[in-house]
Amino acid sequence: METTHRTAAEAAHLDPPRTRRAFGKAKILVAAYGALSAAVLITVAALAVTGHTVTSFMWGRSAGVLASAAVTYWLTVLASRGARWAYLRVRIISIIMPVAIIGVDMIPGICPAWFAVMQAACALAIAGAAFIVNGSGLRAAFPRSR
Repeated sequence: METTHRTAAEAAHLDPPRTRRAFGKAKILVAAYGALSAAVLITVAALAVTGHTVTSFMWGRSAGVLASAAVTYWLTVLASRGARWAYLRVRIISIIMPVAIIGVDMIPGICPAWFAVMQAACALAIAGAAFIVNGSGLRAAFPRSR
């Protein structure tokens, strides 16, 4: 497995301002994904504390999405430092998560509308990051073979 330690020559492909800006935007969007995910979990917890009905699906889903946001942010940071393996995982996660979030929440009766709307906001944030990390600029910074 690759390490995250790079020589100056190996990490030079990440130096162009365009690449740094792209990773900066991606980190912001992934952080927004995390903040929105935390807001969903806090809302579920507040409702549970105040005696409202909260399902185990809502607990598990909101905690799982928050955990995926933390992992995605960590991978994005590693990718911005030159870890190709982390970059590939961010690309995959950023495509799969919005589809999974929206797809599951559209199942009739699985969750209340407010929960689906809050989760959709999370999906929009990570989908925005998907456009950046899957763009030609960052793909060029991580060529398939060296």
